[in-house]
Amino acid sequence: MSLQGVAAVRMLPAAPRNLWAAAWWRYARNRVRVLAAGTALVIVAASVAAPLVAPTRYDVAEIAESLQQPSPRHWLGTDAIGRDVLSRLLYGGRTSLEVALAVVALAVLVGVPLGVAAGFAGGWVDYAVVRLVEISTALPALLLAMLLISVLGSGIGNAILALAVVAWIEPCRLMRAQTLALRNREFVEAAWALGAGTGHLVWRHILPNTVGPLIVVITLTIPRMIFAEASLSFLGLGINDPLPSWGKMVSESVSYMQVYPVLGIAPTVMIALMVLTLTLVGDGLRDALDPSRGQPTGGLR
Repeated sequence: MSLQGVAAVRMLPAAPRNLWAAAWWRYARNRVRVLAAGTALVIVAASVAAPLVAPTRYDVAEIAESLQQPSPRHWLGTDAIGRDVLSRLLYGGRTSLEVALAVVALAVLVGVPLGVAAGFAGGWVDYAVVRLVEISTALPALLLAMLLISVLGSGIGNAILALAVVAWIEPCRLMRAQTLALRNREFVEAAWALGAGTGHLVWRHILPNTVGPLIVVITLTIPRMIFAEASLSFLGLGINDPLPSWGKMVSESVSYMQVYPVLGIAPTVMIALMVLTLTLVGDGLRDALDPSRGQPTGGLR
């Protein structure tokens, strides 16, 4: 090998050896997904800090300033009863994220134990869980959520509960498949032969090896729940006044779109941005954490 070749090899970045460092190394190579992650972080940070950065509270209304065009006083104008659109946009993002994260948390709390139990125990437990998943999958998710809310009533708590009823399926199916694949691996059988109990096997060997795929599912579920909450709120079945959400803001703008399009365009753009960026982040994590790719070998592709 020539001296130039040796120098070029030495200049190549060393491949990270840690699993998570290697995953980040693969993820960071895609600039579009890095940009998507940065955009999502900015939106989340602005929504979380809404009480600090919003010009006014979301429920402050000034009838004399209703349907104002964007101006230095109101950067995105005001709605039909004089509430600042930018403030409601920031608080609406906070509401949408709160609903999505709460739904995902409930889905994980229900779906993960059911999936692990089905995959590890087998027998009638697996049969019952699989039948329950099949029945739940056969029902249209959004229509089922609408039915539950029509029975329970609208509101943020009922919206979270209704969406969680249909969101647990994906974590459950994932964990069942992962547990079935892991329970016959050599390290699990070795621990079992050494006298490890079921709880030890699950906590020390099964769950740690399913963290990567579970993170991907969670990341991809969050934008779906944001869109589902927006759909319910658009139909008037989600968030109650005066609490804003992006879907509710779109619904309230329908009557004014021809004369004041910003009222509907702003929340629609935020929904699209959040769903798109989080979906790109989820796809990027899925590729980065895919074991079939193996450890990176260094160099540029």
